[in-house]
Amino acid sequence: MAQTPAPAEQDQPDYTLRTTSNVVLMPTQVQTKHGDMLYTLTADQFVVEDNGVRQKVKLDEDTDSLGLSLVVAVQCSRSAVMEFQKLQGLGTMIDEIAGGAPREVAIVEYGSDADVIGKFTSSPDGTMRALADLQPCEDTGAATLDAVAFAAKMLDARKNHYRHAILLISETRDHGSKIRAEEVIASLGRTNTVVDAVSFQPAKNEMALSLFHGQYGPGPIGLLVAAVHAMRKNVSKQLAALSGGEYINFGSQKGFDNGLHTISNHIHNYYLLSFQPPSNDKEPGLHKLTVKIPDYPDAKIRTRESYWSGALDVPVVPETKDELKDDKDDKK
Repeated sequence: MAQTPAPAEQDQPDYTLRTTSNVVLMPTQVQTKHGDMLYTLTADQFVVEDNGVRQKVKLDEDTDSLGLSLVVAVQCSRSAVMEFQKLQGLGTMIDEIAGGAPREVAIVEYGSDADVIGKFTSSPDGTMRALADLQPCEDTGAATLDAVAFAAKMLDARKNHYRHAILLISETRDHGSKIRAEEVIASLGRTNTVVDAVSFQPAKNEMALSLFHGQYGPGPIGLLVAAVHAMRKNVSKQLAALSGGEYINFGSQKGFDNGLHTISNHIHNYYLLSFQPPSNDKEPGLHKLTVKIPDYPDAKIRTRESYWSGALDVPVVPETKDELKDDKDDKK
């Protein structure tokens, strides 16, 4: 499909939340058990299930020709001060990530609040100038969820047909966000926004990649509770897992550079699957997505784990399991 490049260097329009999308996009990377990419799969080889129900999927044959709207959100506060010297090659890496397709890139920095330091531009030089303005900030906050929500709204306001992605460079923990994690999960799941995360100071006890192991009960509410509780342990990793993005952590310059190279390589080596949920969907809320390839039962598959169905009337998730039990008891 031909894409019309978005105007560069234009002011941000008022933010709105798109709630009319009825197609679920699933960027899906497939590797053999030895780590080699599988490139020649066809649509009928993928088994995609939505809450356990198989869906009829389409496969875009030319993902590299699709445009990309990318927001780079960089934490400037707290321990990020010690990591800024490692970001010197970020401009070149962003150019690699965008590739040769039509693109527009915006730069956001954040501590307690998010600020646009580079408006959307299709010019690599414009992106480099914005990155030159990135500076450490004296701030005790690191409101990652607020920043991701801010970036998602920027993308949603573009009103184009480009792929929407966020490159998040941050700590693994959120400090001081005002928005609820539930709202961010719903927004990303509703707007097909992918989050790729490169994090410093990785958590010592990270959750397993799959969030949906049933410990909080079945159905959309159980899935949402599991996702929110996992996000409280490692926000950047879970944002990536939920949206189908890559998660990398680093502690050195080499680790940071290798992490961005990995994202760059993977972002151009994926299958773009899509399906249209039934219009009579009876389960509003967070849906579990799974992808299988029967011809390659040992394949390593990375794809988005969820999407949001229905109105964005997001329930509040209790802070602890005990509160969750009390909440269930109150409803009996």
